[in-house]
Amino acid sequence: MNEQQGPDRRGFHLAMIYGLWAVITSALTLPAAVYLLFPPKVKKTTQWVDAGDLAQIQPKAPEEVVFRKNRVDGWKVTSEKSTAWVVKLADNQAVAFSPQCTHLGCAYHWDESNKHFLCPCHTSTFDIDGRVLSGPAPRPLDRFQVRVEGTKLLIGDLQKPENV
Repeated sequence: MNEQQGPDRRGFHLAMIYGLWAVITSALTLPAAVYLLFPPKVKKTTQWVDAGDLAQIQPKAPEEVVFRKNRVDGWKVTSEKSTAWVVKLADNQAVAFSPQCTHLGCAYHWDESNKHFLCPCHTSTFDIDGRVLSGPAPRPLDRFQVRVEGTKLLIGDLQKPENV
């Protein structure tokens, strides 16, 4: 009578190997499944940044303003310097343009003598409202969302023009 009472050594080692294999597989599979099946809920809200005092800007005279805004990349939050061309339309109304030309993203400037924005790279010109006057630029200047609280100018997200 050579009857075995329990698992032999080989069976024990196989059970341990398969058990360890199952633990490793679940440790790799569960986080991936959670990542794929339950994506994070990203709340896209406009970040309003203080860009200065609107009372300090002359009406119908574009001025380049510098402001700091936070950029979120995963878990990392970076504060970066940005600029915008602001045109004051009234005491409580303004428009802010992105500082890049819509042709190839070059920096443009306000040409006071000709009263238009000029991109020196490819000679695109834009009027004070951001519309294309000449050059290879395919669309008007991109605008930031703007809000005025008292005399404080707040700049939000960048938007493409609606009339494209």
